[in-house]
Amino acid sequence: MKSVILPHLPDRVAELIREWGVVAEHTRETPDSILVFGTREDQAVVVKVIKRLGDEWQCGPVLEAFNGTGVVRMHSFVDGAVVMERLRPGHSLADLALQGRDEQATEILAQLIRQMVPHQAPRNIPTVQHLAGGFRRYLVSGDEQIPKALVEHAQQRYLELDASQTRIRLLHGDLHHYNVLFDTARGWLAIDPKGVVGELEYEIGAALRNPCERPDLFAVAQTIDKRLRVFETVLGLDSSRALAWGFSQAVLAAIWCVEDGCPVEAGEPFLALARAIQPMLA
Repeated sequence: MKSVILPHLPDRVAELIREWGVVAEHTRETPDSILVFGTREDQAVVVKVIKRLGDEWQCGPVLEAFNGTGVVRMHSFVDGAVVMERLRPGHSLADLALQGRDEQATEILAQLIRQMVPHQAPRNIPTVQHLAGGFRRYLVSGDEQIPKALVEHAQQRYLELDASQTRIRLLHGDLHHYNVLFDTARGWLAIDPKGVVGELEYEIGAALRNPCERPDLFAVAQTIDKRLRVFETVLGLDSSRALAWGFSQAVLAAIWCVEDGCPVEAGEPFLALARAIQPMLA
């Protein structure tokens, strides 16, 4: 999704480190954030400063709402920045899936979702309905990288699902393999929530389209079906709705790639998933 890069980021990072009393050890930069690894009152911590006004801006309030249950513990936050516990060794759940242990990885994701029962959603968290605007923006943009018929089908299913949601609550909003890390003391934990308000079946979409570099693994009917059966068993959700959400979200994720300036070709992984799911919807 389109976002605006904030000016004077190094100054902001330095100011937050001082304010939070963090002794910095080293930093790492990602496309979306600056991470500072260090200590605070003899505790290993990570300061995350978001670069852009965008969908991770409210990660602090979202972490606070989950209160460390199934997620990394948050110590302090301001808009667009958070200081949290450091997870060690911190390898991602993607490793299991990529090593041929996909069902185990899916089970871990499902158990995490089961643990992540939030308090009331913070203010200004987008809803599933709000995110549907991506379809409208794309259809009037004139871009032709994603087939119009596919976008229209995804939009139709998305709006139908949105209108018939049940048990609406705060969700992580981007819960996939790379956003689940292992900690020796606490086990597998979710990181980097975007936060969205919707039904539980919506949460499954990100997991279905990851690990994103292996469409040969996830964009296959057999894998999709196996994953959905695990989520259904552990969470008691409606797998047919989760499947339809996965289809619509895959197309929406491809739209966001276009909006971020990335080329989307015919073999793009998210579109591969959408095409794999489409005949399963019947």
